[in-house]
Amino acid sequence: MLSGGEPQLATDFADLCRALRDNSIRLTLLTAGLLLHAHSPSISDIVDDVIVSLDGPPEVHDQIRRVPAAFDRLARGVASLRRLRPGMAISGRCTVQKLNFDRLRETICAAKRIGLNSISFLAADLNSEAFNREGGWTPQRQEEVALTSQQVDCLEQEMESVIYEHAAAIDSGYLAEGPEKLRRIVLHFRAHLGQSRHIAPRCNAPWVSTVIEADGTVRPCFFHRSLGNIHERSLPAILNDNEAVSFRASLDVVNNPVCQRCVCSLYLDPAALNSSDGSLVGT
Repeated sequence: MLSGGEPQLATDFADLCRALRDNSIRLTLLTAGLLLHAHSPSISDIVDDVIVSLDGPPEVHDQIRRVPAAFDRLARGVASLRRLRPGMAISGRCTVQKLNFDRLRETICAAKRIGLNSISFLAADLNSEAFNREGGWTPQRQEEVALTSQQVDCLEQEMESVIYEHAAAIDSGYLAEGPEKLRRIVLHFRAHLGQSRHIAPRCNAPWVSTVIEADGTVRPCFFHRSLGNIHERSLPAILNDNEAVSFRASLDVVNNPVCQRCVCSLYLDPAALNSSDGSLVGT
Protein backbone atom coordinates (compact mmCIF):
# COMPACT_ATOMS: atom_id res chain seq x y z
CA MET A 1 0.00 0.00 0.00
CA LEU A 2 1.61 3.22 -1.20
CA SER A 3 0.63 6.25 0.86
CA GLY A 4 1.93 9.75 1.44
CA GLY A 5 1.84 12.73 1.19
CA GLU A 6 1.20 12.07 -2.47
CA PRO A 7 3.03 8.97 -3.80
CA GLN A 8 2.75 10.10 -7.42
CA LEU A 9 5.05 13.05 -6.70
CA ALA A 10 7.96 10.66 -6.16
CA THR A 11 10.19 10.77 -9.23
CA ASP A 12 10.77 7.00 -9.06
CA PHE A 13 7.12 6.09 -8.41
CA ALA A 14 6.64 4.06 -11.60
CA ASP A 15 9.99 2.27 -11.23
CA LEU A 16 9.20 1.37 -7.61
CA CYS A 17 5.80 0.00 -8.59
CA ARG A 18 7.26 -2.11 -11.38
CA ALA A 19 9.96 -3.48 -9.08
CA LEU A 20 7.32 -4.49 -6.54
CA ARG A 21 5.07 -6.02 -9.20
CA ASP A 22 8.03 -7.98 -10.59
CA ASN A 23 8.22 -9.60 -7.15
CA SER A 24 4.51 -10.52 -7.21
CA ILE A 25 3.56 -7.84 -4.69
CA ARG A 26 0.03 -6.48 -4.97
CA LEU A 27 -0.18 -2.66 -5.03
CA THR A 28 -2.79 -0.31 -3.62
CA LEU A 29 -2.38 3.42 -4.22
CA LEU A 30 -3.68 5.93 -1.65
CA THR A 31 -4.01 9.34 -3.29
CA ALA A 32 -5.69 12.73 -3.05
CA GLY A 33 -6.65 12.22 -6.68
CA LEU A 34 -5.38 15.53 -8.03
CA LEU A 35 -2.85 13.80 -10.27
CA LEU A 36 -4.95 10.80 -11.27
CA HIS A 37 -5.91 12.11 -14.71
CA ALA A 38 -2.34 12.98 -15.72
CA HIS A 39 -0.97 9.67 -14.45
CA SER A 40 -3.93 7.45 -15.33
CA PRO A 41 -2.13 5.46 -18.09
CA SER A 42 0.70 4.33 -15.79
CA ILE A 43 -1.56 3.85 -12.76
CA SER A 44 -4.01 1.68 -14.69
CA ASP A 45 -1.06 -0.40 -15.89
CA ILE A 46 0.96 -0.95 -12.71
CA VAL A 47 -1.41 -0.52 -9.73
CA ASP A 48 -3.99 -3.11 -8.67
CA ASP A 49 -6.47 -0.78 -6.97
CA VAL A 50 -6.81 2.84 -5.87
CA ILE A 51 -8.16 4.52 -2.72
CA VAL A 52 -8.90 8.22 -3.12
CA SER A 53 -9.44 10.80 -0.40
CA LEU A 54 -12.98 12.10 -0.63
CA ASP A 55 -13.70 14.77 1.97
CA GLY A 56 -17.31 15.54 1.15
CA PRO A 57 -19.54 16.90 -1.59
CA PRO A 58 -17.78 19.22 -4.08
CA GLU A 59 -17.74 22.48 -2.12
CA VAL A 60 -16.72 20.78 1.15
CA HIS A 61 -14.04 18.69 -0.55
CA ASP A 62 -12.54 21.78 -2.21
CA GLN A 63 -12.57 23.69 1.08
CA ILE A 64 -10.78 20.92 2.99
CA ARG A 65 -8.26 20.30 0.20
CA ARG A 66 -7.70 24.06 -0.20
CA VAL A 67 -7.45 23.51 -3.95
CA PRO A 68 -9.92 25.09 -6.40
CA ALA A 69 -11.92 22.47 -8.33
CA ALA A 70 -10.25 19.65 -6.39
CA PHE A 71 -13.44 17.58 -6.51
CA ASP A 72 -13.74 18.01 -10.29
CA ARG A 73 -10.10 16.99 -10.76
CA LEU A 74 -10.68 13.91 -8.60
CA ALA A 75 -13.79 12.98 -10.59
CA ARG A 76 -11.93 13.47 -13.87
CA GLY A 77 -9.13 11.21 -12.71
CA VAL A 78 -11.55 8.47 -11.68
CA ALA A 79 -13.27 8.74 -15.07
CA SER A 80 -9.89 8.43 -16.84
CA LEU A 81 -9.07 5.24 -14.96
CA ARG A 82 -12.52 3.86 -15.73
CA ARG A 83 -11.99 4.41 -19.46
CA LEU A 84 -8.59 2.74 -19.42
CA ARG A 85 -9.47 -0.12 -17.08
CA PRO A 86 -13.23 -0.41 -16.46
CA GLY A 87 -12.97 -3.15 -13.86
CA MET A 88 -10.39 -1.47 -11.65
CA ALA A 89 -11.39 -1.16 -7.99
CA ILE A 90 -11.47 2.53 -7.00
CA SER A 91 -12.74 3.31 -3.52
CA GLY A 92 -13.04 6.43 -1.40
CA ARG A 93 -11.94 7.23 2.13
CA CYS A 94 -13.37 10.14 4.08
CA THR A 95 -11.77 11.50 7.25
CA VAL A 96 -14.48 12.89 9.52
CA GLN A 97 -13.62 16.29 11.00
CA LYS A 98 -15.01 19.73 11.85
CA LEU A 99 -15.63 20.80 8.25
CA ASN A 100 -17.58 17.75 7.07
CA PHE A 101 -19.11 15.96 10.08
CA ASP A 102 -22.64 16.99 9.10
CA ARG A 103 -22.29 16.13 5.38
CA LEU A 104 -21.62 12.40 5.52
CA ARG A 105 -24.79 11.34 3.69
CA GLU A 106 -23.94 13.75 0.91
CA THR A 107 -20.44 12.30 0.80
CA ILE A 108 -21.84 8.84 0.12
CA CYS A 109 -23.96 10.26 -2.69
CA ALA A 110 -20.92 12.07 -4.12
CA ALA A 111 -18.93 8.81 -4.07
CA LYS A 112 -21.65 7.09 -6.06
CA ARG A 113 -21.92 10.01 -8.47
CA ILE A 114 -18.26 9.85 -9.50
CA GLY A 115 -18.31 6.07 -9.83
CA LEU A 116 -16.42 4.83 -6.79
CA ASN A 117 -16.81 1.16 -5.87
CA SER A 118 -17.10 1.88 -2.16
CA ILE A 119 -16.63 4.53 0.53
CA SER A 120 -15.24 4.27 4.06
CA PHE A 121 -15.16 6.70 6.98
CA LEU A 122 -12.59 7.18 9.72
CA ALA A 123 -12.20 9.74 12.47
CA ALA A 124 -9.54 12.44 12.26
CA ASP A 125 -6.32 11.54 14.07
CA LEU A 126 -6.03 14.23 16.74
CA ASN A 127 -3.36 13.02 19.14
CA SER A 128 -0.65 10.93 17.52
CA GLU A 129 2.79 11.84 16.19
CA ALA A 130 2.21 9.84 13.02
CA PHE A 131 2.62 11.33 9.55
CA ASN A 132 5.58 13.56 10.50
CA ARG A 133 3.83 15.29 13.40
CA GLU A 134 6.75 15.36 15.79
CA GLY A 135 5.39 16.19 19.22
CA GLY A 136 1.82 15.88 17.95
CA TRP A 137 -0.58 18.66 17.04
CA THR A 138 -0.81 21.77 19.18
CA PRO A 139 -4.13 22.35 21.00
CA GLN A 140 -4.89 25.12 18.50
CA ARG A 141 -4.41 22.78 15.53
CA GLN A 142 -6.54 20.12 17.23
CA GLU A 143 -9.37 22.62 17.67
CA GLU A 144 -9.35 23.28 13.92
CA VAL A 145 -10.23 19.64 13.27
CA ALA A 146 -11.87 18.30 16.45
CA LEU A 147 -15.57 18.74 17.24
CA THR A 148 -17.21 20.68 20.02
CA SER A 149 -19.69 18.93 22.29
CA GLN A 150 -22.62 20.35 20.30
CA GLN A 151 -21.02 19.26 17.03
CA VAL A 152 -20.51 15.73 18.35
CA ASP A 153 -24.23 15.60 19.13
CA CYS A 154 -24.91 16.63 15.53
CA LEU A 155 -22.44 14.03 14.28
CA GLU A 156 -24.26 11.36 16.25
CA GLN A 157 -27.54 12.35 14.58
CA GLU A 158 -25.86 12.40 11.16
CA MET A 159 -24.32 8.97 11.74
CA GLU A 160 -27.65 7.48 12.78
CA SER A 161 -29.16 8.93 9.61
CA VAL A 162 -26.38 7.34 7.58
CA ILE A 163 -27.07 3.97 9.21
CA TYR A 164 -30.83 4.26 8.57
CA GLU A 165 -30.88 5.89 5.12
CA HIS A 166 -27.96 3.94 3.65
CA ALA A 167 -28.71 0.54 5.15
CA ALA A 168 -28.58 -1.04 1.69
CA ALA A 169 -25.10 0.39 1.12
CA ILE A 170 -23.97 -1.09 4.43
CA ASP A 171 -25.48 -4.47 3.62
CA SER A 172 -23.89 -4.56 0.16
CA GLY A 173 -20.47 -3.47 1.41
CA TYR A 174 -20.56 -0.22 -0.57
CA LEU A 175 -20.22 1.52 2.79
CA ALA A 176 -17.24 -0.29 4.29
CA GLU A 177 -18.16 0.19 7.97
CA GLY A 178 -21.12 -1.35 9.70
CA PRO A 179 -23.19 0.44 12.37
CA GLU A 180 -20.82 -0.45 15.21
CA LYS A 181 -17.74 0.99 13.49
CA LEU A 182 -19.63 4.09 12.39
CA ARG A 183 -20.75 4.75 15.95
CA ARG A 184 -17.15 4.30 17.13
CA ILE A 185 -16.29 7.45 15.16
CA VAL A 186 -18.69 9.40 17.35
CA LEU A 187 -17.17 7.87 20.48
CA HIS A 188 -13.69 8.87 19.29
CA PHE A 189 -14.65 12.55 19.34
CA ARG A 190 -16.50 12.16 22.64
CA ALA A 191 -13.40 10.59 24.19
CA HIS A 192 -11.31 13.54 22.98
CA LEU A 193 -13.69 15.81 24.89
CA GLY A 194 -13.49 13.60 27.99
CA GLN A 195 -17.11 12.49 27.63
CA SER A 196 -16.19 8.80 27.28
CA ARG A 197 -13.09 6.63 27.48
CA HIS A 198 -10.84 5.72 24.57
CA ILE A 199 -11.43 2.14 23.45
CA ALA A 200 -8.91 0.34 21.26
CA PRO A 201 -10.32 -1.20 18.08
CA ARG A 202 -9.77 -4.80 17.08
CA CYS A 203 -6.35 -4.78 15.44
CA ASN A 204 -3.42 -7.06 14.65
CA ALA A 205 -1.48 -4.68 12.40
CA PRO A 206 1.91 -5.04 14.19
CA TRP A 207 1.78 -8.82 13.66
CA VAL A 208 0.69 -8.91 10.01
CA SER A 209 1.99 -5.69 8.42
CA THR A 210 4.69 -3.06 8.61
CA VAL A 211 5.15 0.57 7.59
CA ILE A 212 8.24 1.79 5.73
CA GLU A 213 8.43 5.58 5.63
CA ALA A 214 10.02 7.63 2.85
CA ASP A 215 13.30 7.97 4.77
CA GLY A 216 13.50 4.22 5.40
CA THR A 217 12.10 4.26 8.94
CA VAL A 218 10.30 1.03 9.82
CA ARG A 219 7.32 1.00 12.16
CA PRO A 220 4.99 -1.82 13.27
CA CYS A 221 2.11 0.45 12.21
CA PHE A 222 1.69 4.15 11.44
CA PHE A 223 1.37 5.10 15.10
CA HIS A 224 3.93 3.11 17.11
CA ARG A 225 7.60 3.98 17.54
CA SER A 226 10.32 3.17 15.02
CA LEU A 227 11.97 -0.25 15.03
CA GLY A 228 14.86 0.63 12.70
CA ASN A 229 15.74 1.83 9.21
CA ILE A 230 16.13 -0.20 6.00
CA HIS A 231 19.18 1.89 5.04
CA GLU A 232 20.96 0.40 8.04
CA ARG A 233 19.60 -3.16 8.16
CA SER A 234 17.41 -5.35 5.97
CA LEU A 235 13.66 -5.40 6.58
CA PRO A 236 13.63 -9.07 7.72
CA ALA A 237 16.46 -8.33 10.15
CA ILE A 238 14.55 -5.38 11.65
CA LEU A 239 11.25 -7.24 11.96
CA ASN A 240 12.78 -10.32 13.56
CA ASP A 241 15.37 -8.87 15.94
CA ASN A 242 14.93 -9.00 19.70
CA GLU A 243 13.48 -5.49 19.98
CA ALA A 244 10.73 -6.10 17.43
CA VAL A 245 9.89 -9.55 18.76
CA SER A 246 9.75 -8.21 22.31
CA PHE A 247 7.51 -5.34 21.21
CA ARG A 248 4.99 -7.68 19.62
CA ALA A 249 5.13 -10.13 22.51
CA SER A 250 4.38 -7.44 25.08
CA LEU A 251 1.89 -5.31 23.12
CA ASP A 252 -1.55 -5.36 24.75
CA VAL A 253 -3.74 -3.63 22.18
CA VAL A 254 -6.71 -3.27 24.53
CA ASN A 255 -4.76 -1.39 27.19
CA ASN A 256 -2.05 0.34 25.14
CA PRO A 257 -2.67 4.14 25.10
CA VAL A 258 -1.49 4.47 21.48
CA CYS A 259 -3.85 1.72 20.35
CA GLN A 260 -6.71 3.15 22.37
CA ARG A 261 -6.53 6.39 20.36
CA CYS A 262 -6.05 4.68 17.00
CA VAL A 263 -8.30 5.81 14.13
CA CYS A 264 -6.95 3.53 11.41
CA SER A 265 -6.82 -0.06 12.64
CA LEU A 266 -6.19 -3.18 10.59
CA TYR A 267 -7.33 -6.71 11.28
CA LEU A 268 -6.37 -9.58 9.01
CA ASP A 269 -8.06 -12.90 9.61
CA PRO A 270 -5.23 -15.34 10.44
CA ALA A 271 -7.00 -18.00 8.36
CA ALA A 272 -6.77 -15.75 5.32
CA LEU A 273 -3.00 -15.49 5.62
CA ASN A 274 -2.74 -19.06 4.36
CA SER A 275 -5.43 -18.85 1.68
CA SER A 276 -4.88 -20.86 -1.47
CA ASP A 277 -4.35 -17.83 -3.71
CA GLY A 278 -2.08 -15.99 -1.26
CA SER A 279 -4.46 -13.04 -0.94
CA LEU A 280 -5.16 -11.26 2.35
CA VAL A 281 -8.55 -10.33 3.73
CA GLY A 282 -8.76 -7.13 5.83
CA THR A 283 -11.67 -6.20 8.09
